[in-house]
Amino acid sequence: MEKPRVRVYLDGGAQPIVDRELPTDVALDTTGLADGPHVLTILARGESGGEGVKEIPFMVHNGPGIIVSGLQPHSTRRGNIRFTVDAFSADDPFDPRRAEARSSIPVWVWVLSLFVVAWSVWYAARMLDVPAEFAQTPTYSNQSLSPVSGNSSDRTAEPPH
Repeated sequence: MEKPRVRVYLDGGAQPIVDRELPTDVALDTTGLADGPHVLTILARGESGGEGVKEIPFMVHNGPGIIVSGLQPHSTRRGNIRFTVDAFSADDPFDPRRAEARSSIPVWVWVLSLFVVAWSVWYAARMLDVPAEFAQTPTYSNQSLSPVSGNSSDRTAEPPH
Protein backbone atom coordinates (compact mmCIF):
# COMPACT_ATOMS: atom_id res chain seq x y z
CA MET A 1 0.00 0.00 0.00
CA GLU A 2 1.45 3.36 -0.98
CA LYS A 3 1.09 6.64 0.85
CA PRO A 4 -1.42 9.12 -0.56
CA ARG A 5 0.27 11.85 -2.62
CA VAL A 6 -0.69 15.00 -4.43
CA ARG A 7 0.90 16.61 -7.45
CA VAL A 8 0.02 20.14 -8.53
CA TYR A 9 0.70 21.34 -12.07
CA LEU A 10 0.51 24.93 -13.26
CA ASP A 11 -0.78 25.75 -16.75
CA GLY A 12 -0.35 22.21 -18.07
CA GLY A 13 3.37 22.08 -17.27
CA ALA A 14 5.16 18.72 -17.45
CA GLN A 15 6.82 19.12 -14.03
CA PRO A 16 4.66 19.47 -10.93
CA ILE A 17 5.15 22.58 -8.79
CA VAL A 18 4.19 20.49 -5.73
CA ASP A 19 4.75 16.76 -5.17
CA ARG A 20 4.04 15.81 -1.55
CA GLU A 21 2.34 13.32 0.71
CA LEU A 22 -1.18 14.10 1.84
CA PRO A 23 -2.43 16.10 3.61
CA THR A 24 -0.39 19.16 2.68
CA ASP A 25 -0.62 22.91 2.48
CA VAL A 26 0.37 24.62 -0.75
CA ALA A 27 1.60 28.19 -1.10
CA LEU A 28 1.69 29.58 -4.62
CA ASP A 29 3.51 32.88 -5.19
CA THR A 30 1.77 34.62 -8.09
CA THR A 31 4.21 37.52 -8.29
CA GLY A 32 6.29 35.60 -10.80
CA LEU A 33 3.29 34.81 -13.00
CA ALA A 34 2.04 36.97 -15.82
CA ASP A 35 -1.29 38.73 -15.36
CA GLY A 36 -4.12 36.77 -16.91
CA PRO A 37 -5.80 33.37 -16.73
CA HIS A 38 -3.99 30.33 -15.33
CA VAL A 39 -5.00 26.77 -14.46
CA LEU A 40 -3.93 24.59 -11.55
CA THR A 41 -4.26 20.87 -12.17
CA ILE A 42 -4.26 18.80 -9.00
CA LEU A 43 -3.68 15.06 -9.17
CA ALA A 44 -4.23 13.13 -5.97
CA ARG A 45 -3.44 9.46 -5.52
CA GLY A 46 -5.03 7.52 -2.68
CA GLU A 47 -3.68 4.56 -0.69
CA SER A 48 -5.42 2.17 -3.05
CA GLY A 49 -3.66 3.71 -6.08
CA GLY A 50 -6.75 5.40 -7.51
CA GLU A 51 -6.28 8.91 -8.89
CA GLY A 52 -8.47 11.96 -8.78
CA VAL A 53 -8.02 15.05 -10.93
CA LYS A 54 -9.27 18.54 -10.30
CA GLU A 55 -8.65 21.63 -12.43
CA ILE A 56 -8.96 25.07 -10.92
CA PRO A 57 -8.87 28.00 -13.32
CA PHE A 58 -7.91 31.29 -11.72
CA MET A 59 -6.94 34.81 -12.71
CA VAL A 60 -3.70 36.55 -11.72
CA HIS A 61 -3.78 40.29 -11.41
CA ASN A 62 -0.53 41.53 -9.87
CA GLY A 63 -0.52 44.92 -11.60
CA PRO A 64 -2.55 47.95 -10.59
CA GLY A 65 -6.29 48.11 -11.20
CA ILE A 66 -7.17 50.25 -14.19
CA ILE A 67 -10.27 52.43 -14.31
CA VAL A 68 -11.31 54.14 -17.52
CA SER A 69 -14.06 56.77 -17.34
CA GLY A 70 -15.73 58.15 -20.43
CA LEU A 71 -15.29 55.18 -22.73
CA GLN A 72 -17.20 51.91 -22.43
CA PRO A 73 -16.11 48.61 -24.00
CA HIS A 74 -17.64 47.99 -27.43
CA SER A 75 -19.12 51.51 -27.62
CA THR A 76 -19.41 53.35 -30.91
CA ARG A 77 -17.81 56.77 -31.02
CA ARG A 78 -16.70 59.24 -33.65
CA GLY A 79 -14.59 62.35 -33.71
CA ASN A 80 -12.30 63.14 -30.83
CA ILE A 81 -12.65 60.86 -27.85
CA ARG A 82 -11.83 62.11 -24.39
CA PHE A 83 -11.60 59.75 -21.44
CA THR A 84 -9.85 59.50 -18.09
CA VAL A 85 -7.53 56.69 -17.04
CA ASP A 86 -6.53 55.96 -13.46
CA ALA A 87 -4.61 53.04 -12.03
CA PHE A 88 -3.81 52.07 -8.48
CA SER A 89 -2.92 48.99 -6.50
CA ALA A 90 -3.13 47.92 -2.89
CA ASP A 91 0.66 48.18 -2.67
CA ASP A 92 0.68 51.90 -3.56
CA PRO A 93 0.89 54.41 -0.70
CA PHE A 94 -2.45 55.99 0.18
CA ASP A 95 -3.16 59.16 -1.76
CA PRO A 96 -6.59 60.70 -1.07
CA ARG A 97 -6.62 62.35 -4.50
CA ARG A 98 -6.50 58.88 -6.06
CA ALA A 99 -8.69 57.08 -3.51
CA GLU A 100 -11.75 57.38 -5.70
CA ALA A 101 -11.87 57.33 -9.44
CA ARG A 102 -13.18 60.49 -10.99
CA SER A 103 -16.28 59.87 -13.00
CA SER A 104 -19.56 61.57 -13.67
CA ILE A 105 -22.48 61.08 -11.30
CA PRO A 106 -24.95 58.62 -12.84
CA VAL A 107 -28.41 59.89 -13.80
CA TRP A 108 -30.15 57.50 -11.42
CA VAL A 109 -28.34 59.16 -8.48
CA TRP A 110 -29.68 62.56 -9.55
CA VAL A 111 -33.22 61.17 -9.94
CA LEU A 112 -33.07 59.47 -6.55
CA SER A 113 -31.74 62.64 -4.92
CA LEU A 114 -34.56 64.71 -6.42
CA PHE A 115 -37.08 62.16 -5.15
CA VAL A 116 -35.65 62.35 -1.61
CA VAL A 117 -35.66 66.16 -1.64
CA ALA A 118 -39.25 66.27 -2.97
CA TRP A 119 -40.39 63.78 -0.34
CA SER A 120 -38.65 65.80 2.42
CA VAL A 121 -40.37 69.01 1.32
CA TRP A 122 -43.74 67.24 1.17
CA TYR A 123 -43.19 65.70 4.63
CA ALA A 124 -42.18 69.05 6.17
CA ALA A 125 -45.24 70.72 4.63
CA ARG A 126 -47.48 67.99 6.04
CA MET A 127 -45.99 68.51 9.53
CA LEU A 128 -46.96 72.21 9.46
CA ASP A 129 -50.58 71.34 8.68
CA VAL A 130 -52.09 70.26 12.01
CA PRO A 131 -55.16 68.02 11.63
CA ALA A 132 -58.40 69.52 13.00
CA GLU A 133 -58.82 66.90 15.73
CA PHE A 134 -55.39 67.84 17.17
CA ALA A 135 -55.60 71.63 16.70
CA GLN A 136 -56.94 72.20 20.23
CA THR A 137 -54.66 69.77 22.06
CA PRO A 138 -52.01 71.17 24.45
CA THR A 139 -49.29 70.36 21.97
CA TYR A 140 -50.69 72.55 19.19
CA SER A 141 -53.03 75.03 20.88
CA ASN A 142 -50.28 77.11 22.55
CA GLN A 143 -48.07 77.66 19.56
CA SER A 144 -47.59 81.35 20.25
CA LEU A 145 -44.17 82.91 20.05
CA SER A 146 -44.09 83.81 23.76
CA PRO A 147 -40.83 83.03 25.51
CA VAL A 148 -40.76 79.88 27.55
CA SER A 149 -40.34 80.50 31.22
CA GLY A 150 -38.75 78.06 33.61
CA ASN A 151 -41.35 78.85 36.25
CA SER A 152 -44.12 76.27 36.20
CA SER A 153 -46.56 78.73 37.78
CA ASP A 154 -46.51 80.80 34.56
CA ARG A 155 -48.10 77.97 32.65
CA THR A 156 -51.83 77.69 32.57
CA ALA A 157 -53.37 74.35 33.05
CA GLU A 158 -55.71 73.28 30.31
CA PRO A 159 -58.69 71.16 31.10
CA PRO A 160 -58.50 67.62 29.71
CA HIS A 161 -60.40 67.07 26.48
